Amino acid sequence: MKIDNQIKVEHLFMRAGFGATPAQVKEFGKKSPDKALKFLLSNSEKAIPLLVVENEDKEVIRKKALKTLLELKGASENEIKEKLKEAREKIAELNYLWINRMASGEGMLREKMTLFWHGHFACRGRRPLTVQIQHNVIRENALGKFGDLLLAVSKDPDMLQFLNNQQNKKNSPNENFAREVMELFTLGRGNYTENDVKEAARAFTGWTSNLQGEFVFRPNQHDNGQKTFQGKTGNFNGEDILKIILQNPQTATFICTKIYRYFVNENADNQLVDKMAKRFHSTDYDIADLMEYVFKSDWFYNPENIGTRIKSPVELLVGLQRNFGIDFQQRQAVLFIQKSLGQVLFYPPNVAGWSGGKNWIDSSTLMTRMKLPEIIFKDSEINFKLKDDGDVNTENLSKKVNRMQAAINWSAFQNEFSEEDVPTIIEKLSSYLLPRPLSLQQKAFIQQKIDGKSGIELLKMASQSITSLPEYQLC
Repeated sequence: MKIDNQIKVEHLFMRAGFGATPAQVKEFGKKSPDKALKFLLSNSEKAIPLLVVENEDKEVIRKKALKTLLELKGASENEIKEKLKEAREKIAELNYLWINRMASGEGMLREKMTLFWHGHFACRGRRPLTVQIQHNVIRENALGKFGDLLLAVSKDPDMLQFLNNQQNKKNSPNENFAREVMELFTLGRGNYTENDVKEAARAFTGWTSNLQGEFVFRPNQHDNGQKTFQGKTGNFNGEDILKIILQNPQTATFICTKIYRYFVNENADNQLVDKMAKRFHSTDYDIADLMEYVFKSDWFYNPENIGTRIKSPVELLVGLQRNFGIDFQQRQAVLFIQKSLGQVLFYPPNVAGWSGGKNWIDSSTLMTRMKLPEIIFKDSEINFKLKDDGDVNTENLSKKVNRMQAAINWSAFQNEFSEEDVPTIIEKLSSYLLPRPLSLQQKAFIQQKIDGKSGIELLKMASQSITSLPEYQLC
């Protein structure tokens, strides 16, 4: 497989973002990938928050939250269900805003890093305000220093609640938060002892939050005694524990292994990961510097790293939107797609997040993935059902969504692929949409599908045929 600049640029846009538009392929396709990377980095410098809950005076938020709690204490089962439904709808609105932000191409690298950290710091919250707060904390720090991100997420109200640190008090420590900070967020399993867990839990006692969604340290619940953690002894608090964890080079190795598997190849190259980790540790865990190093490296563009990674459901959905400028006119359709494919933003399956890789694919989801372009392009009736798992209002979702109602400006798309020669159109379309060239059999299959078609109809059918191939599931 010959790796020319266009393939490299498209590979970069897909891994560092969610794919290039035809205009971006035209602009950067003949330039070096470094120029495209410079654009992606500069375009992602600013963190723009997503808001579905308006910023209000803290006292107003406190009174509203308190009123809701008091109401729920005396509420009927139906009233409680209604309150929870309202909260889920707000979180669904945040989901829809984020999907559209990713598809817009604005700050694409920051969006991709936010998605990565969203899975790394997997968490479920029930209050739209605190879900929004955590999301924007991750977004703000996604390309900054990992230490700042780790501290901010560790003090996040939803994370403290999700990992039971509200119950972590002196004389009655709860070890869940301390264990997951080490096992899932920093060191990885096998790089700490059970005594480290016990001592770290003592250090995190008193870390809680208030109704406004703010971190609160409660001194009367904190264990002030001496602790021994990772071979060091002192009167440690939570911040001290995180600093000691960051001093351990294993933290850099653990994070860089995950980044390599997510952005480069699922099979980690230990020598390359080691180089990444040494750089990461030496720069005080500078995330932007690390990602620039990865995307500038020759090995990132090796043939074995191109078109070998299975797109997550969100990457597939956003990638389709990017490729064709799709505008989903109802947020329920966007949720429906995520739910049917097994990845709903803000609803990870557990604290370890989504497993990814081959776990995205089974007989059911593969068929749904390959049928998705036809359903979207033709606005066909949806002929598959959702499993009810209680994460979002699934029953209502299935009733409301029977078509995707997606708007595509095919005329604008046609301007980029206006050759009269059908084989040339197939060649250009496939090189734009797929990470690897079509085989002769695939070309013949697509040509047969579009035989007799012309103009926009030809373009539609060719696009549908290419995006329905198994290869479109890869990036």
